[in-house]
Amino acid sequence: MTPRERWKAVLDRRTPDRIPCDFWSTPEVLSRLLRELRCPTEDDLWRALGIDRAHDVAPRFVGPEERKDNLWMIEVKEQVYGDGLGSYAELSHAPFAEFSEPEELVDFPWPDPDWFDFSRVADDLERVREWPIRGGGFEPFNLYCAMRGLELAFMDLATESPFLEAALERIFDFHYEFNRRLFEAAGWGAIDFTYVAEDFGGQNALLMSPDKIERFFIPRMKAMIDLAHAHGVRAFHHDDGAIRRIIPRMIEIGIDILNPIQWRCAGMEREGLKRDFGEQVVFHGGVDNQQSLPFGSPKDVRMEVLENIRILGAGGGYIVAPCHNIQPVSPTENILALYEAVRAASGG
Repeated sequence: MTPRERWKAVLDRRTPDRIPCDFWSTPEVLSRLLRELRCPTEDDLWRALGIDRAHDVAPRFVGPEERKDNLWMIEVKEQVYGDGLGSYAELSHAPFAEFSEPEELVDFPWPDPDWFDFSRVADDLERVREWPIRGGGFEPFNLYCAMRGLELAFMDLATESPFLEAALERIFDFHYEFNRRLFEAAGWGAIDFTYVAEDFGGQNALLMSPDKIERFFIPRMKAMIDLAHAHGVRAFHHDDGAIRRIIPRMIEIGIDILNPIQWRCAGMEREGLKRDFGEQVVFHGGVDNQQSLPFGSPKDVRMEVLENIRILGAGGGYIVAPCHNIQPVSPTENILALYEAVRAASGG
């Protein structure tokens, strides 16, 4: 089977030739693996390690040049950590930070789906047909936090600000039309899944009440999931942390894949998730990125992968992957152990 055929088998609740696996990492980790394993391209790396990596398909940007790399007018600065071990982008300017009234959003230079050329999407799909294909996405509050600033964004949510409601609607309108054009350009079922994501959970509990989630996010997320399903596209729901309390509601609105399965977080025990939701969603992730990958031994990682396959993969419905982006502190031998364990579990 090709990597895409493996994913499709799991999503269709059929048995693949082996359990599929995915890869998420920071750029520093990817560069390190390419160098150490002497792989000329990323696809060469995926083949070398037996990784069924999802590939993106997207339209060409044809809008204003000054917005090409800053679609939402968010300014960030690079923060280096660990004596140069890695870096991340930290918010330095939120374009909505000085706003207070919904009327101020009218004159904001919102991005436009017309800034994208979708005419070559079908041709691009042909070049990555070997791999599972991801296209489009929607993660409204994460984007709103960057545009507003984290503190103000949560204050808006707590006070049920009309400004929040108006901004979320404009964010939704752009993504809905962008995704619609992308799905139509690709054709029915040509894209395997799209992100309908959010980060509702912390380490021990939800970051906001289910009532807030229901009011501000569920209706728009459901509309985006319905749009995807109408074009034969699955909904991949990324949601960090302790989110068990809202998983039933996410299933009700139609998610197909649940990620990242941070099983060390409160209430996210694997046995309970599999028992209660294993017939309704495919699990993606599960290899702990807080302790096992960075601080465990290769043996610890292999044992965890096999345990995940035993629990989350019982009867099918599981794609092995790290819980989130593998960080530079994770040793190469631990990363290799992850994918060696997948091959071992499949008799490879």
